[in-house]
Amino acid sequence: MNALELRGVVKNYGRNRALSGLDLSVPAGTIFGLIGANGAGKTTALSASVGLLRIQAGSISLLGEGPFDPAKHAGRVSLLPQDSRLPPHSRVEELLLYYGRLQGLKEGPLRESVDSMLDWVHLADRRRSAVRTLSHGMVRRLTIAQAFLGHPELVLLDEPMSGLDPREASRIRHMLLQRRETQTVVVSSHDLRELEQICGHAVFIDRGRVVREGTMDSLTLRGRSTIYTLAGGVVPLDALRAAAPEAAFELSDDGTKLKASFAGGGNEVALNAGVLRVLLDAGVGIVGVNRGSGLESEYLSATEQAEPARQPAIRLQLQNPS
Repeated sequence: MNALELRGVVKNYGRNRALSGLDLSVPAGTIFGLIGANGAGKTTALSASVGLLRIQAGSISLLGEGPFDPAKHAGRVSLLPQDSRLPPHSRVEELLLYYGRLQGLKEGPLRESVDSMLDWVHLADRRRSAVRTLSHGMVRRLTIAQAFLGHPELVLLDEPMSGLDPREASRIRHMLLQRRETQTVVVSSHDLRELEQICGHAVFIDRGRVVREGTMDSLTLRGRSTIYTLAGGVVPLDALRAAAPEAAFELSDDGTKLKASFAGGGNEVALNAGVLRVLLDAGVGIVGVNRGSGLESEYLSATEQAEPARQPAIRLQLQNPS
């Protein structure tokens, strides 16, 4: 079952189109990444999913039960908006209790959930502190605790790690990984390395449309390619092809990257051993070996391929700015 589905969703802001027939399917029990540049439509898609924005066309279904309905989805669906703010004079525990009551959580389970969430985000010792006394990282963890309060089935997080230092970001990444398979979590972020580590599925969104989607392994070509980072030496491509005929080899123009592409299900270990042996025998320096091409590289490739379709509209706008 899909925890979230968008079909042909269109959202306009005046003359500007934010979503252009967006199709999106989020499998239940996954951490799902929304990847795109500023203005790609990520925040609009999340806001429309929970009924904060009215769409012009298409359909949205949450938990297989149609569009957001407070009577059906209260306590089962939550959203952490981008750059969300909390009342500065409210105290941590009181604020979580208030949000839980708004979701309809009963008093006993609510207090248990608040205690559990404060422990989870390492804020139990600050439960009586005012929000204004917390650091930026603490406030961000508190907003995440609010989003997971009551163990909702579907959690939407818009840039949850925005502005955090590396230690805080690592802590939140670890927290999210603990929720994998027990809840469905949709994460929008510009940090592709973070998403590559935590997400099982993802989509690339460009100008309000999905340009590529799939599991993280399929998006990053894990199991289908290996990238060797080289330093010096002449790469013996003929010897590589003889040693590993099941692979196709591509050398970058500057000679620092060698890509070995192969069919899925092949013996990666044996292939890697053969390639490394040939390179080392030829005196080629090897400074890195990576499975797949990486999420960032594939995102840039996918959005660059979509670029030509934009050019006529851009030229037309420049000719007639009115």
